[in-house]
Amino acid sequence: MRYGLIAGNGRFPLLALESAQKLGHDVTVIAIQEEAPREVEAMAPRCHWISLGQLGKLIEILKQEGISEVVMCGQVKHARIFSSIRPDWRLAKLLASLPWKNTDGLIGGVIQVLEDEGIHLRDSTSLLKPLLASEGVMTERKPAKDEARDVDYGRRVANALAGFDVGQSVAICERACVAVEAMEGTDAMLRRAASLVNGRRMALVKVARRREHLLFDVPVVGLDTIPVMRETGTTVLAVEAGRTLMLDRDRLLEAANEAGIAIVGQGENVA
Repeated sequence: MRYGLIAGNGRFPLLALESAQKLGHDVTVIAIQEEAPREVEAMAPRCHWISLGQLGKLIEILKQEGISEVVMCGQVKHARIFSSIRPDWRLAKLLASLPWKNTDGLIGGVIQVLEDEGIHLRDSTSLLKPLLASEGVMTERKPAKDEARDVDYGRRVANALAGFDVGQSVAICERACVAVEAMEGTDAMLRRAASLVNGRRMALVKVARRREHLLFDVPVVGLDTIPVMRETGTTVLAVEAGRTLMLDRDRLLEAANEAGIAIVGQGENVA
């Protein structure tokens, strides 16, 4: 298969590119300068670097390469979108037309512009299905009863908030929502929450957006999550089974076991 891979931050684009190469796919990488790891250039047969806001250049590259299908791998930090973006005329025109400028609004608008140009977005997890969270307890330790109650409560809160596009995670302590993830990201949210609970243990609950597809903004957890959880006294991580990528899954679960952290994949959403 031949397609373009738009690379954001983290290991997601590297793992996706590695998988594509093993499958013999012909992939052109369009890497976001402010986000993508430099390693993508060495791994990709063709790599173009663009800056945030260069929607016109993205379309130009895809058309020059004869690409009609793309995947988005890796996140772009919400705060960076608002603080660092310098839109070209194509993106400026799009931004002016949006009723709201949250993640769904902005990326959804970009997808529509690409569709109008004959360029289609594919499921961003299509190359990494084995790394999606499975249902049930994935670690040696399962959540204790009080932790399970926090997770249940956290899922209700997180699912209610997911439709408002204000973040994908909440920090719960003793069935109280201590912090909601916004533009600062999960790590900063946990540290903020830890400053409020006076050393009491917390649960981290992460959900996916309330949409049928996984085209973009897929929840991701990786090795870097575990040290921050240890630092902040967060003893359980709950994610959505089949809708959350667990990068370096084996090493992630090993690190969680060493730290005594329980990780569980939840099935159907709680209303």
